[in-house]
Amino acid sequence: MFLASTFLYTITIVLHALIGRITWDIMNRKRSDIIADALEGLILDGTFADGARLDEVQLAQRFSVSRTPVREALQRLTQSGLVAQIPRRGVFVRQPGPVELIEMFEVMAELEAVCARLAARRISDEALADLHATNARCTEVVNSGDADGYYRENERFHAILYKQSGNGFLEKECLQLHRRLQPFRRLQLRLRGRLKQSMAEHEIIVATLESGDGEHAAEVLRQHVAVQGEKFHHLMASLKPAAE
Repeated sequence: MFLASTFLYTITIVLHALIGRITWDIMNRKRSDIIADALEGLILDGTFADGARLDEVQLAQRFSVSRTPVREALQRLTQSGLVAQIPRRGVFVRQPGPVELIEMFEVMAELEAVCARLAARRISDEALADLHATNARCTEVVNSGDADGYYRENERFHAILYKQSGNGFLEKECLQLHRRLQPFRRLQLRLRGRLKQSMAEHEIIVATLESGDGEHAAEVLRQHVAVQGEKFHHLMASLKPAAE
């Protein structure tokens, strides 16, 4: 009886410790995401100019947190390429120039076009249902004008598409470049009318996938992702304060 009680007590202690650790990780991750989003905005609006050094201690004081979530936020921005970590010197803002940016979007558009072409032949009924469900959530956030909420659902939409290409290497490359372009794709969605336009394009994408028309699906995705013409000028105008 004593051994059983001791065993139960030990299990309870361990479970409480695990739950506490998981709760801390979730809270800490949420803080780091909030800080990363805030820093992304401060970089894109020019508050932190290209080449500026981002000091962990100062940022921790600015956001009233410890250095851990700040460090995690900077790691996320490093993955997206918006900042660069230089050994023994620190973390510095790195804004891509217009040529580099347009080249990255050009490659992203072609990669997603290939995904669409393959997915039109390979996508499962379950994945199509997931795309419809994601679009329904997208519609809800569009109606509320929540650009950040739409971006989160938009990420899910594109991740499903990458997966349904049935090509693991292609999926990995798409996810990597998607992360690199994340700040700029998010910024595009803040342009007037872009949320509704993007949502309409999502509906067409799903329709072409359902029809199995790979070439049409590829062209729709290419136009959906590509930054050209008016969209390019709007994006450059949004980034202009950061370059001045």
